[in-house]
Amino acid sequence: MQRWFFLEEHIKQKEILPKKMSLQQPVAVHEVTSQEWIFTVSAPDVGPKEKVFLTGNTAELGEWDFNRMVPLEQQSETNLWSKTIKIPNTSDVLYRYVICIPTEENDVIVRNWETNIHPRVIKDSTLHPVEDVFGAYDGKHNISTGWLTTQTLIQFKFAKNPLHLKSRLNGRLMNIKVTPVKLSFGTEPQVEDSSLSTDTMDVEMPAGVFVEVSTLDNDPSVCRLRAQEQFGSEYKPNDILLINIMTPNPLGLAYLVDFYSYSSRASAEDPPCHIGYTYILPNMFKPSEGTLELPVTCNVKHRPLGTVNFDYLIIRPLPEKLCDLQVSYAKHWDPSWTGLEVGHRGLGASFKTKEGNSIRENTIASLKKAAASGADLLEFDVQLSKDMIPVIYHDYHVCISMKRKKEVEHTEMLELPVKDLTLEHLQKLKVYHLVEGRNHEILFFDEDLEEHQPFPTLEDALKNIDSHVGFNVELKWTMEMGDGTFELNNPFDMNTYVDKILEVVLKHAGERRIVFSGFNPDICTMVRQKQNKYPVMFLTVGITNKYPAYRDPRCLSIPAAVQHAVSSDILGVVVHTEDLLRDPTQVKLATDAGLVIFCWGDDNNDKNTIKRLKEMGLHAVIYDKLDQYTTKEVKESIFLMEARDSQRELMRLAALDGLPATESSTTVQTVAESANRPFLDLSVRNKIQERSTVTSLESLASSIDLREEVPDKNLKRNRDIITNTDKDYQVKEQRNYFRDLFTAGDNNKELPKKSRKNDSE
Repeated sequence: MQRWFFLEEHIKQKEILPKKMSLQQPVAVHEVTSQEWIFTVSAPDVGPKEKVFLTGNTAELGEWDFNRMVPLEQQSETNLWSKTIKIPNTSDVLYRYVICIPTEENDVIVRNWETNIHPRVIKDSTLHPVEDVFGAYDGKHNISTGWLTTQTLIQFKFAKNPLHLKSRLNGRLMNIKVTPVKLSFGTEPQVEDSSLSTDTMDVEMPAGVFVEVSTLDNDPSVCRLRAQEQFGSEYKPNDILLINIMTPNPLGLAYLVDFYSYSSRASAEDPPCHIGYTYILPNMFKPSEGTLELPVTCNVKHRPLGTVNFDYLIIRPLPEKLCDLQVSYAKHWDPSWTGLEVGHRGLGASFKTKEGNSIRENTIASLKKAAASGADLLEFDVQLSKDMIPVIYHDYHVCISMKRKKEVEHTEMLELPVKDLTLEHLQKLKVYHLVEGRNHEILFFDEDLEEHQPFPTLEDALKNIDSHVGFNVELKWTMEMGDGTFELNNPFDMNTYVDKILEVVLKHAGERRIVFSGFNPDICTMVRQKQNKYPVMFLTVGITNKYPAYRDPRCLSIPAAVQHAVSSDILGVVVHTEDLLRDPTQVKLATDAGLVIFCWGDDNNDKNTIKRLKEMGLHAVIYDKLDQYTTKEVKESIFLMEARDSQRELMRLAALDGLPATESSTTVQTVAESANRPFLDLSVRNKIQERSTVTSLESLASSIDLREEVPDKNLKRNRDIITNTDKDYQVKEQRNYFRDLFTAGDNNKELPKKSRKNDSE
């Protein structure tokens, strides 16, 4: 064979012709790597102070940064906005349209933006621009409101008949209107006279300020936020009126509250009479939330008419810029995600009864065990330690002893709030659950098992639990009870509490599915307004005798919870199963309002009840002892199965294109798909250094080893022994599902790049 090679080389050398001087060298053709592209969109619902912006995945489009968006120019007397921008020819260009309000400080307030999971795309083979329609593409129409980028939201809540006026005015229906007033310090406040009269002239709002209202009535259609009318909104007895004010400068505004009422002798065309007014000054506010009781002054005689009592909530933007416009799951729920199984506090509550779960609740061990048992989501509670670190724990208080761990006497127990102990204290001191402290009985002896210890950090859970298992993060925030007491006194500032938790999740969640939830309706509103990536669910106790009632009327029933969820523009509600089983039609009440509905409660700890709830159309069921009550044949998360199916589809498309199966291509999968869809890529997953005391999806997945040195490019099985022997059958089943998951392919080659041709070529 070697001689043949030499012979072939000799023949080729003979065929080489001498170079002629008269022949011209071929001219090098330079590839056109970019070109100008006209972006045009039809946006009919743009307000007078609003403008349309463009964002995308290239540097010219701002790389999804809301501070670097490209403003479009409106074509005169039309709904069309357009601009010519240079884009690359060698790759797909992803983009979205955004409607914003520019502020005087050169910032932007995001009002509405396109939130289809996959952004718009200009393929590298696309030749001509098209005219887009705002929000509509790929057969879908998804538009979401923005989040707090630089502005502050101030919400006033009028509930439980807040007006207490003179007897002649009692019983009359009142309209309530809140008008922001720009303060000029050192001079008299500049107030529009039209707000103090029945004149129909509109009040000019300060720059970047707008007001929206919602009424939590029985009809969910009126719960949605809408612009405030000239004479405000009618407050009905026992109703809840919410007034939201967005402002880039909250310290520079006061708020004029006007009260109007219609005369019994007025005709339908007559405006209401201006009864009285009061002022709210910015120095009256506490940091995040509070209650005000202010005098109501007569409009004519300027004498007191009575008082008005209301709550307020102040929501500030995240201190650190952690959100962008690449993708939002805030209102996304796949239709196939029904009947999901959610592990309550991991594998289940362990302190309710002596027959509680054998693994301590809200620990890494409990979370891993539930994940290995097939949980789709893991529900757990998050609080802050004294040093502002998010930790996983349910109760607001713990018991500690200053004696040695094995010499505990009940007289030495001390009950303290979790918030008063640092992370080091919580993790190193001998800490007892309230049940252990009050009953003088120790239930767990697991000091030597690290993953069984209480108070794991939220960051540890995000890093150590299989990323294909979703998290339902419940934000534990104190609530006012019906008798006026609080579950926890003197908590952190609400903005600080939410900021610390969101910071950890937004930085470390990666591709994990995250759902936030909370019993406090203001916490749900705050989480929704501070970030745009993850969905929020409102937890409600509803009608029950098992738990004492909260003061807030939004927490008292499932219909009230549905109304709040619609008003706050969140994903859905998590209802108490006891209330749901009493009236199953409430499932349809939530779904007809476009909401996702979960359920929780002790009634769920029964296989037959779980089956019935799934048949009722619940999107997810939260219950204890998931390892015993699960009905899954294959014990793995639905998101892991989707990831596997996604990977197989990618390989199928790659095979059709004649490409190596493990390569990535923009013609096979866009950047948005890789960013928004989880897929099984075990070669790059972080391996846990310490062995878990329970079998988990992480340990099962690690039984597959992707090694580049394997000659046939197929997967090898890891021969390590999984320590949990009672899961042998499950491990065998998992391995069978992972077998032949990937086909052979060369991981080192790059795909050929395509070029978008210019019209001139």
